[in-house]
Amino acid sequence: MKNFYFIFFSLIVFSCVDEDFFGLSDQGNIKNLVVRNQAKNAVINRNDKTVEVEIPGGVDLTEIEIQTIEISSFARANKKAGDVLNLTDSDQIIITAEDGTISTWTITAFVASSTPQLDNGDLNSWYQTASEYYEPGESAANTIWGTGNKGTQILNKLATVPEDLGNDNLAAKMITLDNGLLGSTFGAPIAAGSIFTGVFNSDKIDPSDPEAAIEFGTPFIGRPIKLKFKYQYEPGSENKDRNGNLLPYSDMLDIYALLEVRANGKTERLATAWFRSGDPLENLVEKEVLFTYGELDNSFPDYMKPTDHGYVSMDSVEFVLPTHITFVASSSFGGAEFAGAIGSTLIIDDIEMVYE
Repeated sequence: MKNFYFIFFSLIVFSCVDEDFFGLSDQGNIKNLVVRNQAKNAVINRNDKTVEVEIPGGVDLTEIEIQTIEISSFARANKKAGDVLNLTDSDQIIITAEDGTISTWTITAFVASSTPQLDNGDLNSWYQTASEYYEPGESAANTIWGTGNKGTQILNKLATVPEDLGNDNLAAKMITLDNGLLGSTFGAPIAAGSIFTGVFNSDKIDPSDPEAAIEFGTPFIGRPIKLKFKYQYEPGSENKDRNGNLLPYSDMLDIYALLEVRANGKTERLATAWFRSGDPLENLVEKEVLFTYGELDNSFPDYMKPTDHGYVSMDSVEFVLPTHITFVASSSFGGAEFAGAIGSTLIIDDIEMVYE
């Protein structure tokens, strides 16, 4: 049995390697760049060695501070977190690969929209991974979307897949799956299908905690009044907890968006739009959910409220801009606790922010 556990976790580790090589690496890529006041994820073009960042109007482009820079393994950069870029025109970051190869990357900025949308909100773009399954987005380097497929594909299971609606229109299909004997052995009897804004960090995979590897959220500076989307849902027939006990209520979907202000290592909730339902729908229907700005009072259920941080101050609710948005859709609302009904199926399409 010890050998079995070793093989299982070895599969997890080796499935996470990005740039595998023998000898000195010639890779000198910028894999992620986050700067202060950034409005959306940076657009990274590895072929042209360019990075484009979106900055709100009125921000001084001569003093753009780097908050995060991720580069190829074993490479070095002439810039680090805390350094400043001058993006009035463009600036450069020089990457030196392990074998000494030098790459010059050009960083540019453009002014953000005051009414932004989520990139690939229509979910029409899907890219094929090295493991030959599909993930939402243009490419791994340029997507705001993540799924839990990196964890479940080790079990040869995919809980989130593209759904062809015809006429070149794709959507996301999420299914709550039975993880079988292997999953149950690790206390993970099911896998709920999900999509989210953020990153699935394979280095943090924990079979007992499906959210341990997820870094939720993407840069966002809009103040929408509603969240709009199309969805279709069919709950599975038997809703059970992680121990296999039948629950006295049906499975339900979760779809929600949270506007957040993240600064100086602190997160505060600005607005909440949350939809949870177990009603079956045979066809796609359009749904709008209001954003509630500020603290949620006792008329809102506890599951909608933050558990590990607070809200923005009341005196800033009316004007402050968010820095991030966390969007999540799941076929089983209790999936993070491995509760749900096998076969629950959610299809979602055309995610949109509605402004006044």
